[in-house]
Amino acid sequence: MKIVKIQTYFVRPRWGFVEVTTDSGIVGWGEPVLEGHEDAVLAAVNEMKPYLLGQDPSNIEDLWAVMYHAGFYRGGGVLMSAISGIDQALWDIKGKYYNTPVYQLLGGKVRDRIRVYSWIGGDRPSHVAKAAKEKMDEGFTAVKMNATDELMFIDSYKKLDSVIERVASIRETCGPDFGIAVDFHGRVHKPMAKVLAKKLEEFNPMFIEEPVLCDNMEDFPEIAACCNVPIATGERLFTKYDFRKLLEIGGVDIIQPDLSHAGGITEVKKIASLAESFDVALAPHCPLGPIALSACLQVDAISYNAAIQEQSIGIHYNQGQEVLNYVKNKEDFTFVDGWISMPTKPGLGVEINKELVIEENKTPHQWKNPVWRNEDGSVAEW
Repeated sequence: MKIVKIQTYFVRPRWGFVEVTTDSGIVGWGEPVLEGHEDAVLAAVNEMKPYLLGQDPSNIEDLWAVMYHAGFYRGGGVLMSAISGIDQALWDIKGKYYNTPVYQLLGGKVRDRIRVYSWIGGDRPSHVAKAAKEKMDEGFTAVKMNATDELMFIDSYKKLDSVIERVASIRETCGPDFGIAVDFHGRVHKPMAKVLAKKLEEFNPMFIEEPVLCDNMEDFPEIAACCNVPIATGERLFTKYDFRKLLEIGGVDIIQPDLSHAGGITEVKKIASLAESFDVALAPHCPLGPIALSACLQVDAISYNAAIQEQSIGIHYNQGQEVLNYVKNKEDFTFVDGWISMPTKPGLGVEINKELVIEENKTPHQWKNPVWRNEDGSVAEW
């Protein structure tokens, strides 16, 4: 079996897909995405074609090593996202070739299902208690929300108090056992992050996410010492080498590698095992499309330390198309009482609506995240 064609597609709202075709007729799908940088990522996928065309797609470890090492320059969001999507497609092909889910080729599953959470609120969250109650009524047992608007290094305590009021409203509305994850989104710098983390403690959050950026990962132990709240991070790290540094520094309880940013299934399964050796949980980042979610579930299935899975059905970013619009087997993406079962179909377990993908690619999206500014005119983290 040989790779004979690699085709990339832009798909709304802000994603990219890659289709890898073999001479046997087996086709694999992947989701190489770096939100806001999709032109660069799909160009990088196309640059990797000379490494892949004519090769046996089943030699995934070797092809991964070629894509990562042979180009001399390595790592970073664009290159690793390109590798991620290709890697997902190669595993999809291999699972279809052996007529089995990918997780069966990785040692078999350790769980039958995994808990999922749903997003509420928007970039500047409001009315979150009502939204959380709606999700609870749908069967979800946990939600995640952005914490704050933009914040300066030293900012008003009034802004922090508004975060506390929103989280308190969810706790009061949904009860003591409902999971609340609060995403700082890297918007909060260390001086205010320590204060906000401490203030949130009384509401027993499931975790706080990216209290500071991983650029400043040395700060995590200091923030962890300020509160008894689990800290999650990792969506903007891209290799096992990045995560090794994070885990060695400490202070983090949950890692969130993204299967479309951090090297795909091949790399993230190694990252998951590395985290397990530090007694750190896995909760893959996935505010993305159906292929990325399917890849996440393959790793969740085999990872003892997998705790909960993000998914983006109904997320505020999804404008123009929804996740399941691209899926033919929608029944396999059903949430029951806040859980999703492991995929059962061969490969990644997702059947793509190629007709819609082709139609979307005719008018490529140009999604960019907003540019925020502080009150003094300086650029703020989004």
